[in-house]
Amino acid sequence: MVGLAAAVFLTDIYRQRSERQTAAIAMTKGDPARAPAIFRRYGCAGCHTIPGIEGADGKVGGDLSGLRERVYIAGVLNNSADNLVGWIVTPQAYSPKTAMPATGISEAEARDLAAYLYGR
Repeated sequence: MVGLAAAVFLTDIYRQRSERQTAAIAMTKGDPARAPAIFRRYGCAGCHTIPGIEGADGKVGGDLSGLRERVYIAGVLNNSADNLVGWIVTPQAYSPKTAMPATGISEAEARDLAAYLYGR
């Protein structure tokens, strides 16, 4: 009986994860599978803790775990896919004194990152 309960529990977890991923892709029009390479290419892990990204344990920027559950992005923007993409591309446009640098990340890449973060 314990084995069956564990199997049902794990099945539910995988279903929820799949639903989150599907919703994140629909919201952002991004591909979360491309995000790990983008996080590494732009050095995001040096400042941020990013769930599922090896070595992403930075403490300078905010922890990006559970981003989909937050009300605000960086304390200044309502949490929406478009706002997150805009923040990633040009954070100074929203908060001129932010410590987050101009990233050089394109809008398409930012959509991939947003899909990854919302899907977690």
